Amino acid sequence: MSADAGSLLSEALLPEKVEIYDTTLRDGAQLEGISLTVDDKLRIAEQLDRLGVHYIEGGWPGANPKDVEFFERARTELDLQRSKLVAFGSTRRVDGDAADDATLANLLDAGTDVVCIVGKASAYHVTEALRTSLDEGVAMVADSVRHLKEQGRTVFFDAEHFFDGYRDDPEFSLQVLQGAAEAGVDCLVLCDTNGGSLPGQVESMVRDVVAVVDCAVGVHLHNDTGCGVANALAGVAGGATQVQGTINGYGERVGNCDLVPIIANLTLKMGVETLPEGRLAELTPVAHHVAELVNFAADPQQPYVGATAFAHKAGLHTSAIARRRDAYEHVDPELVGNGTRFLVSEMSGRSTIELKADQLGLELDGQVLGEIVETLKQLEYAGYHFEAADASLELLMRAASGWTQDFFELEAFSVNVGHRSGSGSRAWNEVAVDVETEATVKVHVSGERVVAIGEGNGPVNALDSALRKALDGRYPQLERLHLTDFKVRVLETRQGTGAVTRVLIDTTNGERTWTTIGVSENIIEASWQALVDSLIYGLLHTPA
Repeated sequence: MSADAGSLLSEALLPEKVEIYDTTLRDGAQLEGISLTVDDKLRIAEQLDRLGVHYIEGGWPGANPKDVEFFERARTELDLQRSKLVAFGSTRRVDGDAADDATLANLLDAGTDVVCIVGKASAYHVTEALRTSLDEGVAMVADSVRHLKEQGRTVFFDAEHFFDGYRDDPEFSLQVLQGAAEAGVDCLVLCDTNGGSLPGQVESMVRDVVAVVDCAVGVHLHNDTGCGVANALAGVAGGATQVQGTINGYGERVGNCDLVPIIANLTLKMGVETLPEGRLAELTPVAHHVAELVNFAADPQQPYVGATAFAHKAGLHTSAIARRRDAYEHVDPELVGNGTRFLVSEMSGRSTIELKADQLGLELDGQVLGEIVETLKQLEYAGYHFEAADASLELLMRAASGWTQDFFELEAFSVNVGHRSGSGSRAWNEVAVDVETEATVKVHVSGERVVAIGEGNGPVNALDSALRKALDGRYPQLERLHLTDFKVRVLETRQGTGAVTRVLIDTTNGERTWTTIGVSENIIEASWQALVDSLIYGLLHTPA
């Protein structure tokens, strides 16, 4: 245990190792807006195995056709190297027989070595939700654990509503846990199902349980108070040796506890072993990859792995980091697969620009550095936002060093939009409006004047089409460049339709993604600026 961990966690005797149990494929998928296909679940499982979590909860076999298919395909399509797949279900039914219970049979049919069952650990929920006796509530758990153990499975028990139940009736909650322990359970997982507990409560209650049961204890926490991560660390301080959560904190309501900062904090701050050796650096790429697979944007401010987690904007910070990297960074970002970023804005000084130039491999003398600083301040005042558009910033700095792009030279462009609905306003009962958009681009390429016309579903799409036609055959790498996002912001809302507009365009070549910016009172001109930068940057960094 590190000295810092002891002082922050009441001199707690921390375990040497904590098992990481991921439930992204089940609990995480309950987040509003997430709908995973079986292929999605298989790909996410591969990423979790890449990270090296101990257990991957695949879902509830028998609950729906998707989970049935997942476990069937997992047998032949998943080649897990570090993780174990877990099937999830519930205890036997009220007054039922574990040997004949359909849910338990489905768990066994899933073919996993490890199963996790959920049961009530709150007297209130047993009497009000299950409408049965407290003795039957204990028996349901014990019978189910015993039956699954007799079939040779490793069994975890998720004690649902434990923390709320323990506050109301600690005697019954402990009886449930002791019944599972006597039946041979491998780990008792204390669940904060409603997510309303606080760190001090979690640590104290976990400590109480660890003192009276003779098996491993884990925690399963939700984030409804914003304390999910803190509660997980407190649970470990209380003696828990397994933490259940999700990558990026996905989950029902406001989410489960986020395994990303939990893993990093336990490993780097508290000296507790979590992932296999050498896997911690996979934390950032896996977190981002999973975000892509669930079709959610990665949170740029996510601790440890977010794009801005180690981004520095103020000149004072960056000048200090130039001398000592640990001056404004609490850990080395490379330990979690992230990196330091220096953001350039009107707050930037010469040291920030110099560090950015070093990253880009540009040699800039003092005069040029000063000119870039002043130019950036003027452009930011006009509405540019370079900390969000690294690609446009790089092109600006290259130009300041004397570099000129020779891919093409613009002579002119025009856009024509035709509206053919026959009405000056939108008729809301119309299924579609007939809109035609056509763009003409005139450019010079290798000394040749080229005129191209493109059509699209809007001005930017049409301009992109026309410019690509003009460059067709000259730069084959264009086929790999794809626009992935287009953002527009009106900067001066009081000016109405005449306001200055900022456009940000995200582009990818399949290996990396970059952002470019354009600013103008004319939204099409702003879009053109960002579009051209995106293609030039892509041509510059994408091999033919």
